[in-house]
Amino acid sequence: MMHLSTPDIPITVTDLIRAGLLELGDGCQIHPSAVFLPVDMLGTIRPIVLGDRVAVGAFTVVHGGTSVGHDTHIGHRATVGEPEYGYAVRRVYQGTGAPTTIGSGVVLRAGATVYAGASVGDDTTVGHNTLLRTNVTVGTGSQLAANLTVERDCAVGDGVRCSPGSHLTADTVVADRAFIGAGVRTINDKELIWRDPDNEPPLLPPSFAYGCKIGSGAVILAGVNVGEHALVGAGSVVTKDVRARAIVYGVPATQRGEVTL
Repeated sequence: MMHLSTPDIPITVTDLIRAGLLELGDGCQIHPSAVFLPVDMLGTIRPIVLGDRVAVGAFTVVHGGTSVGHDTHIGHRATVGEPEYGYAVRRVYQGTGAPTTIGSGVVLRAGATVYAGASVGDDTTVGHNTLLRTNVTVGTGSQLAANLTVERDCAVGDGVRCSPGSHLTADTVVADRAFIGAGVRTINDKELIWRDPDNEPPLLPPSFAYGCKIGSGAVILAGVNVGEHALVGAGSVVTKDVRARAIVYGVPATQRGEVTL
C-alpha cells in the first residue's frame, strides 16, 4: 500500500488524491512501498504534484510541497523535500517544509536526498547517496555524481559536472559549465572556531566561475574565487584567488601557466 503515515491512521494514495494532497500525472509508476508525507513537523499541509510518466522507486519518501516535472525518475530509497530540523549554520530549524522543485527529465538515483526548498533543473542527474541540503539550487543539464554533499544555499549552474565524493560548503557558487573533480573539499571559515550561534560572523565560501576546472583532491580555502576557465591541479591547496585562465597547482597552489582556448 502506498501511504501517508500518521500517528494513528495509514492513508492510502487514493485518499490523498481525493483530498487534493497528491496529484499524479498520466503514466506514473509508483512503487507500492513509496511514502507520501504532505504534512511537515509543524502540521502544515502542502500538496505533492507529480507530472506525467514520473517513476518513484521502492521505499522512497516524498514530502509535502514537492513538485516533480514530466519524465523524471526517482530511484529507490530516495528522499525528496525533507524538512530541515535541528541546529545548523547559525540557525535552529523547526522541521518546516517548503516548496521543493524537481524538473522534467531529472534522474535522482537510489539513496539521493533533496531537502525542502531545493530546486533541481531539467535534465539533471543526481547520483547515488548524494545530499542536497536546504535551498540548494541546481541548474539544467548538470551531472552530480555519487556521494556528494552540497550544503545549504549553494547555487550550482547549468551544465556543471561534479565527480564523486566532493563537498561544497554552504553558500558556495558554482557557475555554468564548471567541472569539480572527485574528492574536492571547500572551506567557508578562515578561523575554524566553534562560536555562539548568535554571534557567528558571515561565512566566506569559495566561488567557481564559468568553465573552470578543479582537479581531484583539491582543497579550496574560504573566500577564494576561481576565475573563468581556470585550471586547478589535482591535490592542490588553493589559498588565494585564481585569475581567469590561470593554471595553478601545488601546496600552496601557484600559477604555472595559462589555459589557451
